[in-house]
Amino acid sequence: MQAEYVVVGAGSAGCAMAYRLAEAGRSVIVIEHGGSDWGPFINMPGALSYPMSMKRYDWGYQSEPEPHLGGRRLACPRGKVLGGSSSINGMIYVRGHARDYDFWRDQGADGWGFADVLPYFKRQENWHDGGHGGDPAWRGTNGPLHVTRGKRDNPLVQAFVEAGQQAGYPVTGDYNGHQQEGFGPFEMTVWQGARWSAAKAYLRPAQALGAQVVNGLAQRVVFRDGRATGVEIARKGRTEVIEATREVILSAGAINSPQLLLLSGVGPASHLAEHGITPIADRAGVGQNLQDHLELYLQMAASQPVSLFKYWNLLGKAYVGARWLLRRDGPGASNQFESTGFIRSQAGVDYPDIQYHFLPLAVRYDGKVAAEGHGFQAHVGPMRSPSRGAVTLRSADPAEAPKIFFNYMSTDQDWQDFRRAIRLTREIFGQDAFAPYRSHEIQPGDAVQSDEALDAFIRDEVESAYHPCGTCRMGRADDPGAVVDPQGRVIGVEGLRVADSSVFPRITNGNLNAPSIMVGEKISDHVLGRQLPSDNSEPWMHPDWQNSQR
Repeated sequence: MQAEYVVVGAGSAGCAMAYRLAEAGRSVIVIEHGGSDWGPFINMPGALSYPMSMKRYDWGYQSEPEPHLGGRRLACPRGKVLGGSSSINGMIYVRGHARDYDFWRDQGADGWGFADVLPYFKRQENWHDGGHGGDPAWRGTNGPLHVTRGKRDNPLVQAFVEAGQQAGYPVTGDYNGHQQEGFGPFEMTVWQGARWSAAKAYLRPAQALGAQVVNGLAQRVVFRDGRATGVEIARKGRTEVIEATREVILSAGAINSPQLLLLSGVGPASHLAEHGITPIADRAGVGQNLQDHLELYLQMAASQPVSLFKYWNLLGKAYVGARWLLRRDGPGASNQFESTGFIRSQAGVDYPDIQYHFLPLAVRYDGKVAAEGHGFQAHVGPMRSPSRGAVTLRSADPAEAPKIFFNYMSTDQDWQDFRRAIRLTREIFGQDAFAPYRSHEIQPGDAVQSDEALDAFIRDEVESAYHPCGTCRMGRADDPGAVVDPQGRVIGVEGLRVADSSVFPRITNGNLNAPSIMVGEKISDHVLGRQLPSDNSEPWMHPDWQNSQR
């Protein structure tokens, strides 16, 4: 088989890439090892905790033992299904802050400042404000990706925003618009009560335009005289090569894209030699610069039966599931993350570095209830950890998972930032807006107050927010640590690009699905030799950020 372009990975960026190339009349083959995204556990937003723990849909990766977290191995779910991680994630839509992209630009990702990426965010969106206001001039309404807001009819959801305001923070009607900083409604990739993944938004339209999807495990990129000419895959018990007459584009994500480069001979020569792989290009940065967001759950018991706990039993779940199957509405039609907050941890921080996901239920992602009864929680974590890890080969066997070492919490700043995040959250939960509903703190608990006690809680309880990125860092061609140039082209070879979250120079402020899709949108234009005009809209910045925390 052959096509002009072979895309590895039918995830967030890969689906966008496939659609834009097919839309332009190019022939495209997408290689995806995962299977169908059909099924209620994927498509019902309220069931989001299930697919990321199912072997059918998830690669099942874990980190290496993390020395600063007591040797714990943290889960690193990655979508192994059409739509990739957009088919198993929490469906939360966050562009990131404008200054994230200006930082990329200033670090050598020329053409990736906010003015450059904002038009691509607009192009991908089909935004619906749900009657909750927003910034229409900053949003797109004709794109493939539906972005909606929940009903926000649970009193706890509104109490969270009111508590943030009472604590002195601003309210924002659209954190993806002019002003990210503040408290307001969350947005989700849900449409008509069902998950709206990249497969639905982009891949199926791409297939209607002639793009083909091939099920198989990508084993390595095939090179001829330093140029990528195809991808070797394993399928149906045999090995074959899918040929690319123009380019190979890796969109396999922050774990699998660097793994595939290393297996193909692109990476640190010494590491490749350890596994008997002949170097094609000695690129020290492949697999390095691994970043993620960590988060904690601060949980409160509720004094009234107002949370979603009433559905957390066999009959309640049956009701939610049946209503969703029959009518696509009710609690199952929302991810239930309907309010959020973006704040700065201290004066002198120029834009938000703490994010909140508020949930009107005290429960973990794995479905384990922390307390028998009504409650609520905030997922909270710093957004710009200085810790860096790496993805490296465990062996030269493509079927063996790579080593994933995040090096979480390896700096003093990490611990200071998390302590601040916990204390600021407690202050918010202590506001009058929660007085009618607040009983007592479940986790960490009132006894956990000192720095030492907080550090022990963080060490034992912190979890990944499932936002790995940065392992094929974008930069200028003369940057020895860069893997791809600002057009996504792998430095040192021809005919090969990377387009996914692995190219991020630094992690963005928020969930990564929206910027990952944006990368697919923008690099598709680089492939096609075109670009959208820049948009110089200026975001809101706190007028006294140097001296004021709120």
